[in-house]
Amino acid sequence: MANDTIEGPTLLLVEDDDATRQALRRDLVARGYRVDDVSDGSAALARWESRRPDAVLLDLGLPDMDGSALIRRFRREAATPILVLSARGAETTKVEALELGADDYVTKPFGMAELHARLRAVLRRAAGPAADAAGRVTAGSLVLDAVRHEVTVGGQRVDLTPREFEVLRVLLAHTGRLVTRGRLLRAVWGEAYSGEDHYVHVFVSQIRRKLAAADRGGSLRDLIVTEPGVGYRVREA
Repeated sequence: MANDTIEGPTLLLVEDDDATRQALRRDLVARGYRVDDVSDGSAALARWESRRPDAVLLDLGLPDMDGSALIRRFRREAATPILVLSARGAETTKVEALELGADDYVTKPFGMAELHARLRAVLRRAAGPAADAAGRVTAGSLVLDAVRHEVTVGGQRVDLTPREFEVLRVLLAHTGRLVTRGRLLRAVWGEAYSGEDHYVHVFVSQIRRKLAAADRGGSLRDLIVTEPGVGYRVREA
């Protein structure tokens, strides 16, 4: 369980070329992202299981497997944004990656301005249909900003851990709809934790406590409703 509070969106960078990977990491970290960088598919899967990122930057040409296999795996388990970074520029390759579940495709070589624009766009979309054009979801006095990876209540920042942020993001993205404990587990922790229902209970309790402490006006009272034995629902305003 992570104890560090949120600093910025966490990215999983999968790139086998050392120079490219290091250059991307430096630039992304300088812009406030937290970056887990790996050079092959096996390491990417290990990182994926240990900590769900907020987005994946993925090269297709990896030394131990094709990146398309990772797209299939990631998309089967979560809705995490996937941005492909590849030298393969053929239209058929792009279409295949997008149909497998990638959210966008950037052909190498690319400019960093383009990469950051595409990355911000996929993070905005990840906030769900309730988000505004900037990727912010509002519920009473609460605002979740998917691009800045920040939650505020009444304008004051609430310090959530990365897992807590992701649980709240998933719930807010489905405002008004029931989200089962199993779906939350798969989206935030992965298939390996499918039997660990107590994880969800603990994290939702922590989120409720932190929001209540910041909610001076009381607009967030009963924001997250428990559906006994099934899951949770964020009430509609």
